[in-house]
Amino acid sequence: MPRLPRLTILLLLALSASAAAKAPETVNIGYQKANIFALLKYRGTLDETFKKQGIAVRWVEFPAGPQMLEGLNVGSIDLAATGDAPPAFAQAAKADLVYLGHSPANPKTEAIVVPENSAIKTVADLKGKRVGLNKGSDVNYLLVKALEEAGLTYKDITPVYLPPADARAAFQRGAIDAWVIWDPYLAEVETNARARQIRNAEGLVPHYTFYLASRKFAEAAPDAAKQVLDELGKLSDWANAHQQDAAGILSSSTGLDKGIWQKAIARSPYGAERMTPAVYDQQQALADTFTGIGLLPVKVDVRSATWSLDKQ
Repeated sequence: MPRLPRLTILLLLALSASAAAKAPETVNIGYQKANIFALLKYRGTLDETFKKQGIAVRWVEFPAGPQMLEGLNVGSIDLAATGDAPPAFAQAAKADLVYLGHSPANPKTEAIVVPENSAIKTVADLKGKRVGLNKGSDVNYLLVKALEEAGLTYKDITPVYLPPADARAAFQRGAIDAWVIWDPYLAEVETNARARQIRNAEGLVPHYTFYLASRKFAEAAPDAAKQVLDELGKLSDWANAHQQDAAGILSSSTGLDKGIWQKAIARSPYGAERMTPAVYDQQQALADTFTGIGLLPVKVDVRSATWSLDKQ
């Protein structure tokens, strides 16, 4: 077989690299009604940016983070935003995802609450009590760390695993003694049921929103992935400066009162930053905690989901 000239080989390599990095025709984004991608969808700025490049955006709604990351794993979406816990569980299930970036820490947006007139005053008072929470969620991590801080273990309470809507009803009728929950549900129960916080995540866990992609998409279309992060950054600047407008959009999206969203957004700075070693360390601590209490069946190496653009 004749050998190809060196120049021809270089040209072929350049062409193949160009083809590999070719802009996608469509970017498929998973969102939930209450998260930052919903805000991006209804603002329309990403659609406008990509339309100029001949790229369509397809928005796919999901009820929660775990289902969204299953969609990411099977290829029905390319990008997603979730809290801290779902990507660790997805990695344990061998989902081939990468971390593109994260929000600022938002520890004030999740808390352990009790009824206004409850005798429970501190986390230590939860011993022997029924605590409602979404299993394997971000607040599951908060609960474990809060119990540790109070000198208790997970075995000292009775966890009652319920999705937010069911937990809200159980809280209202007194079927659970406490509820560990995040915004906007937290703001809603504080506003409408006068629930009282006994501990939020400040000083315990950072609580990030993570921006995630399928590895296939992130490696094949890195420019598109970076553009989405850039647009999330611009959106965040807008939302932080126009909280009432952002609250109005999310109120329309979720059906929750605008005042509830204003309360939630006031304690939830938006942002989009690339991953750092410190954030990977914090996410590894979460995964190790879940493995330690038996919620994760295997040890997860969080850094195995590093985007190639972030590798040293």
